[in-house]
Amino acid sequence: MNTSGSGIKIFCGNSNTELASKIAEILGGEIGEAEVSTFSDGEISVNILETVRGADVFVVQSTNPPVNDNLMELLIMIDAFKRASAGRITAVLPYYGYARQDRKAKARDPITAKLVADILTTAGADRVLTMDLHAAQIQGYFNIPVDHLLGVPILAKYFKEKNLKDVVVVSPDLGSVTRARNLANHLDAPIAIIDKRRPKANVAEIMNIIGEIEGKNVILIDDMIDTAGTITQGANALKEFGAKDVYACCTHPVLSGPAMERIENSVIKELIITDTIPLPPEKHSDKIKIMTVAPVFAEAIRRIYNNVSVSKLFD
Repeated sequence: MNTSGSGIKIFCGNSNTELASKIAEILGGEIGEAEVSTFSDGEISVNILETVRGADVFVVQSTNPPVNDNLMELLIMIDAFKRASAGRITAVLPYYGYARQDRKAKARDPITAKLVADILTTAGADRVLTMDLHAAQIQGYFNIPVDHLLGVPILAKYFKEKNLKDVVVVSPDLGSVTRARNLANHLDAPIAIIDKRRPKANVAEIMNIIGEIEGKNVILIDDMIDTAGTITQGANALKEFGAKDVYACCTHPVLSGPAMERIENSVIKELIITDTIPLPPEKHSDKIKIMTVAPVFAEAIRRIYNNVSVSKLFD
């Protein structure tokens, strides 16, 4: 694919340079030249070192921790491209941060998922490409096109190749049932649901399990794992209820705070993640297997650039 002149150009901030490089390589090009650094006081400085006039620009930047720095890098880069007369600017967010506050659950709650959608649009993004939003309705918070890719087929591929027997896909809560159903359909397996009550943020209490999991190989699936409280408590409960081996998977491995310690000390046999968020060396573990999302994003970018249907990727 032509990645020079006024054609397609892939740029990235500092959040996930490895994934951005993989995407560019699959597309037959290189990451565009840009310097994204900070001033002495912490303000972000962006210098675009090549022309983007009339080009189809794709900015690859996950808004993972440090969330605020990565989000500001993305916004400032979009502003720079807009002022440099880019033909179209697509914000490529493999992981969309601030998505958990997607509604008013109680009085005076903010809706940060909508706020981020607004500021991305105001900065100058013409389109958004992302994967596994925390809630599908976040697509509706944008007044620009959103292409929402799915991580389930990538995770399903790993388990198909593993060829497990007597599999049950388990949703760690009621909110993840649709995701669990999608994975179960790929694996031709039944589902079960963990019914839990959450007394406060990042603290989960297991109540009971809906479905038959005794003597089965179970696969827990969630869109993201942050402190790993939900997934490890769920895994331990499944084991207590008679599950054979417990596997877990997610698209976005935030893995903050005590997450790694909890995973290492849990009954989880393997945790399968994707590289929407880079996993630093200190978080690598024999339990963790990483699947890349680069081919899916590269194909989506190719289709957007060529004005071809992205929905075909879901067939």
